[in-house]
Amino acid sequence: MVTKCTTYQLALKWLMNMSKEPTYLGKVISVTGSSVNIQLTPSVKSGLIMLEGKAHKIGQVGSFVRIPQGYNNLYGIISETNEVGNSHHDEIRVVRVELVGESIGIDFERGISQFPNISDEAHIVTEKDLLRIYGNNDKGQIEIGRLSSADSIKVSIDLDALVNKHSALLGSTGSGKSTSVASLLRSIVTNHQDNTLVLPSSRIVLFDLHGEYSSALSDISNVYSISPESNQEKFIIPYWCVSPDSLIDFLCGNNESLKNKFVDYLISEKTEYIKNNPSLGLSVDQVTQYTPVPFRLNYIWYQLSHYDSVTWNEKEQASPAYTAEGRGDFTNLIAPSFTPPATGSNPPFVGGKGIWKKQLDLMKARILDSQYAFFLKPDEWEPNENNEIEKDLKDLTYGWLGRDKPITILDLSGMPSSRLDLLLGSIIDVLFESAIWSKNLSIGIKQSPLLMVMEEAHRYLSKSNSGFAKNMVRRIAKEGRKFGVGSMLISQRPSEIDETILSQCGTLFAMRINNSTDRAQVKSAMTDGLSSMVDSLPILRTGEAIVTGEAARLPMRFRFRLPKDGQFPDSNDPKVSEAWSKPYQNTDFDNIIVAWRKQKALRD
Repeated sequence: MVTKCTTYQLALKWLMNMSKEPTYLGKVISVTGSSVNIQLTPSVKSGLIMLEGKAHKIGQVGSFVRIPQGYNNLYGIISETNEVGNSHHDEIRVVRVELVGESIGIDFERGISQFPNISDEAHIVTEKDLLRIYGNNDKGQIEIGRLSSADSIKVSIDLDALVNKHSALLGSTGSGKSTSVASLLRSIVTNHQDNTLVLPSSRIVLFDLHGEYSSALSDISNVYSISPESNQEKFIIPYWCVSPDSLIDFLCGNNESLKNKFVDYLISEKTEYIKNNPSLGLSVDQVTQYTPVPFRLNYIWYQLSHYDSVTWNEKEQASPAYTAEGRGDFTNLIAPSFTPPATGSNPPFVGGKGIWKKQLDLMKARILDSQYAFFLKPDEWEPNENNEIEKDLKDLTYGWLGRDKPITILDLSGMPSSRLDLLLGSIIDVLFESAIWSKNLSIGIKQSPLLMVMEEAHRYLSKSNSGFAKNMVRRIAKEGRKFGVGSMLISQRPSEIDETILSQCGTLFAMRINNSTDRAQVKSAMTDGLSSMVDSLPILRTGEAIVTGEAARLPMRFRFRLPKDGQFPDSNDPKVSEAWSKPYQNTDFDNIIVAWRKQKALRD
């Protein structure tokens, strides 16, 4: 307990020796690691001071403090404020400050090379100081918004660190997450300048799971959709460039004998393709099930059906015992028909065991299912009956990575949710394999890096998920920097994202998060010793965020730049009161049912 007499003597001595500078805030009274306690001077007891014609709030959590050290200055962020004493006359205000960086001359650096001493002065950070910290116009700095505490100060982040060391943008539904993502990507590519590409060779692929972003970024993006509209292109990912393990699991289920035979036919088909295409420069000795060359899926189904149900005219199995219906037709998925086996030593003789029929029927149904057409019936990428294709992998990767517009939006809103993991993982696999094998090429992804923006990350990167997409993202998180591939995770439920993946995100944008479990996950992922700032997440305004990590010069609270009219994502909440207040009208639901049956979101 501090007595009134002691408090009075301390205050009198302090006032006599107090710095003459108007920015004087108080003095250091304790130092513990990177944490410093500062006792505020009684002259700023009101909590408000006028400097350079502007009002500055004193002792606000999240605001900056400067501690001079000769020619250098230490900078910290207030994480906690307290009052010591038990009456109006002996209150002493103390703030806890987390040291985060220092200026050496005119240059600012993260981290500190020295610690303050007891009784060192602490000062308010003015806009002039903030400009020294944030007003960096160096190449590679991307302006993304304005400081919340000083809206005249532009906030920039380091693009190299953002892409190379991965990032995550986290926020509850309604926090302005989608709009902020659109604003961030526009800041990177255009700096919000109309019809001007500041970084024209950018490569950004956005996985849009709800079809929100084409309206916001249409002028700087090429949009691929499963159900394309007039200004979009059809999204296709050929089955033959998908991970064979995942494809076989999808088509064969848990039937191990069927899977093994599928692999045999698969390798045979790929070997035949390489023999017929010597220009590929591949040896048949190099062929594995993972070699990304075309094969006829219909033909493999036909061969499996033949193998499973065949009967033979001879014991030596020289000629199949086809019925009058014939040999079937693999192009139309018509299975061959065989005469049932006879008894004893009479022909036809048993060949196939007939144990795969149920699974083969399911495989056929999936091949014919229209909702999988973008995958299993890939247009010009589908081999014809002679195993020839019109377009190859180079056309696919060029469409995603080589077009004139810097952003590629893959609108996956029509993708079957049950197959999201397989297909999303396959997209990432194609992109990452392209990066790996182009490492030493002048046109490779390492020479022109790629940023993959993954919306709704918690859906396929959850702790309980063990699918293909999660494995691929984990691999990119660990190895992507070596090959020029960066990732940005977008999610409203960070607590559901695998901790290993989230911990690899060097930069975090934390928007308003109401759920305590989600906040705890964000707090554990922060690397700047400022996890106490997370406690302010529930009160952040829409479009406001705290950024911390590799790309930010310092942890800061800021507001993203607002897009212009017509550049907002298609994610606005319905206007319930307005819609419900309209006069009743008789409604025709025909178009709803048509859209449902077509699995396509129609427009009036």
